[in-house]
Amino acid sequence: PSPHLVGRSRLPSVQSPPTFGFLLDIDGVLVRGHQVIPAAREAFRRLVDPQGQLRVPVVFVTNAGNVLQRSKAQELSALLGFQVEPDQVILSHSPMKLFSQHHDKRMLVSGQGPLVENARALGFKHVVTVDELRAAFPVLDMVDLQRRPKTTASRGPSTPGSPHPHSAGVLLLGEPVRWETSLQLIMDILLSDGNPGTGLATAPYPHLPVLASNTDLLWMAEAKMPRFGHGTFLLCLEAVYRKVTGRELCYAGLMGKPSLLTYQYAEGLLARQAARRGWAAPIRSLYAVGDNPMSDIYGANLFHQHLQTRQEGAARSCAAILVCTGVYSPRARGPAAPALGGEGPTFHGHRDLGFNPGLLQAAHVVSDVHEAVRLVLGKEGWTL
Repeated sequence: PSPHLVGRSRLPSVQSPPTFGFLLDIDGVLVRGHQVIPAAREAFRRLVDPQGQLRVPVVFVTNAGNVLQRSKAQELSALLGFQVEPDQVILSHSPMKLFSQHHDKRMLVSGQGPLVENARALGFKHVVTVDELRAAFPVLDMVDLQRRPKTTASRGPSTPGSPHPHSAGVLLLGEPVRWETSLQLIMDILLSDGNPGTGLATAPYPHLPVLASNTDLLWMAEAKMPRFGHGTFLLCLEAVYRKVTGRELCYAGLMGKPSLLTYQYAEGLLARQAARRGWAAPIRSLYAVGDNPMSDIYGANLFHQHLQTRQEGAARSCAAILVCTGVYSPRARGPAAPALGGEGPTFHGHRDLGFNPGLLQAAHVVSDVHEAVRLVLGKEGWTL
């Protein structure tokens, strides 16, 4: 058991099996950058028993994707002071495991970090990175003068006689580092039907399948103001595609909060976690704690709406709890604040989600995750 937690739990040692579970955002709720938010440790002193075991099912649902699942679990374990298992962590692209119809295709993958390892962990067997595609077709990336090829003689694969295999789709796992390179080469794949070494008279439409994760326009790190997220990159890609082709970029799958798919995936992990612990009671109530109204709160409310109409499954509700330690601040204009001119909230969500301003309203607004946990335990009748 962790020295941070032994003897500090405030819950009774004998407790009936939980019928509720937590979906916790990470950035802005538990950490800011690589610094733990003190309230997070306080929250887990209430949720973890003296043996270092969670008393209720918890999954960590983040829109981050440029990291390995096990690495994120190790990072959380060190920061929070108890053992977080990899299968408790849901990255933005984790639901791509469900898209088995694309797993045998050769896919161009965009992002940063352990891209190939992440893609293979999701089930994709044949992937090529943007850097690999750039190396195969040196004349495609022309924005940076220092990176342009010294000769324009090569118009195809860099190794004569070894044609580069066609790509059959695109995986967007997270924001890349060189946006201009990724934008250009992704467009080349879509406009050439997967073969950027040739030119087509007209762009194919529908285009090759595109799977994308993390639509967050903004996210909160150590800086005082939010930073660009992968949603900003997607916005750029969609705008360029529309301007060049006159058509809309379409997604074969869009995941990460606030996508319903991500919450359904999280519900399944909570149920398996409860079963593994021997908790027989079904998990009826979900509590989603986040700092971003446009992703965390919107997504939780969207899922709650879904739960009210579906016929199957154990969960009956998903309550959205907004904390003030990240993107949202009650003292400043944020994503949920009225737009200039008083025309209502500025929509920072993704184009394909539609916009219902009512879904931005959290069931509860609290100062931090510790207060959120205390609130939930009180509502569920657990001794504080």
